Amino acid sequence: MLKNIASELSPDLLWCLASMGHGEKIVLVDRNFPAHEVARHTSSGKVIELPGLDIPAAVRVVLSVMPLDDFIPSPVACMQVVGEPEKILPMQEEVHRLAAAAEGRDVGMERLERFAFYEAAKKSFAVVRTSEFRPYGCFIFTMGVIFDSR
Repeated sequence: MLKNIASELSPDLLWCLASMGHGEKIVLVDRNFPAHEVARHTSSGKVIELPGLDIPAAVRVVLSVMPLDDFIPSPVACMQVVGEPEKILPMQEEVHRLAAAAEGRDVGMERLERFAFYEAAKKSFAVVRTSEFRPYGCFIFTMGVIFDSR
């Protein structure tokens, strides 16, 4: 047991986040995403389930312990709306705000075409599937660096 760790951070999710290094990616997705097919190609081969959490709740809990990369312009990526690549959905705006708040800075968010998103997700460390029911609740987060002040 651990203290001061959000209960939503399951042992498997904590292991993944603690195992990741700078520049590695984790994918947070909705329940429509082909999580197991994509996860077969990831570094860990894992799908981590977060039942009962929507995407904003999952993003909040993950970014409470995971720094985002500040060496790249867009440490967050989301899936474009098919047929409307310029459209930004309210959930995508919310995730963008959550990432900026967690980092205390503006955070770039790249939008990827659906199949390009699948290919990028296959290069991640793991896939985290939520109970999010809204479509296009699919995001990739790139791990940053913690600078120790000791």
